[in-house]
Amino acid sequence: MIWQYGLLTWAVWNVMVFTLYGVDKWKAKRQKWRISEMTLLGMAFVFGAAGAFAGMLLFHHKTRKWKFRILVPLFLLLQAAGGYWILR
Repeated sequence: MIWQYGLLTWAVWNVMVFTLYGVDKWKAKRQKWRISEMTLLGMAFVFGAAGAFAGMLLFHHKTRKWKFRILVPLFLLLQAAGGYWILR
């Protein structure tokens, strides 16, 4: 039962990270104040890689930056492996 709360928390967090990538893309198009790359990568690192990866793909955001092209998929693989290890 407790793992369901963890899964729900993970899902909500990833929706928030996904939204943050969308907001940053929106701001980039309008030349507004931006969310720092460290914040975007940090949120992806802290169990938000799925949302970050989806945001990168859907919004075509940060896809040319090598840090994002390498680190976000790496975080996703590590988090998937950790999730598998925890839930098995």
